[in-house]
Amino acid sequence: MDWFSPAQCVGYVAFVFGVGSFMQTDDRRFKLFMAAECLAYVIHFSLLGNPTAVASSSVSLLRSIVALRTRQPWVAAVFIATSIALGLTLARQPADWLPLVASCLGSYSLFRLQGIPMRLMMLCGTLLWVANNIVSGSIGGTALELVIAVVNLTTIARMVRRERAAAV
Repeated sequence: MDWFSPAQCVGYVAFVFGVGSFMQTDDRRFKLFMAAECLAYVIHFSLLGNPTAVASSSVSLLRSIVALRTRQPWVAAVFIATSIALGLTLARQPADWLPLVASCLGSYSLFRLQGIPMRLMMLCGTLLWVANNIVSGSIGGTALELVIAVVNLTTIARMVRRERAAAV
């Protein structure tokens, strides 16, 4: 595996945007950074030849942009249904469902949750992406998702401390 191939370099760009996303305590900035991460992931997984991850990342990119404008349940349902339809069309093996289920969790959380609950649901999706990236051979993607998990947990802890301080 070439650590500096074009595919891996784009994965490193996704890494930077992903970490930046999960460092945000502001939900709007979180979604903006996530959109940038998803765009880099679309290119990354396209270069790696993983069509279900490309499809899932494309849906996630659009979802992140739309979630900046609305939180309607029917919109979340459209994105979840799209991910499921992509899975039924593209999935050839069980591992192909990992990014699609992660996308469903992300859709629900971005449209229906906020603050700490949103980040906890996104953490579940992150763990599915870790598994997908290991299976896909994505060095940058695996590193990204592992760091995102740690950064997300750190941000959640900061938010909990902030909420407790505000309650006092």
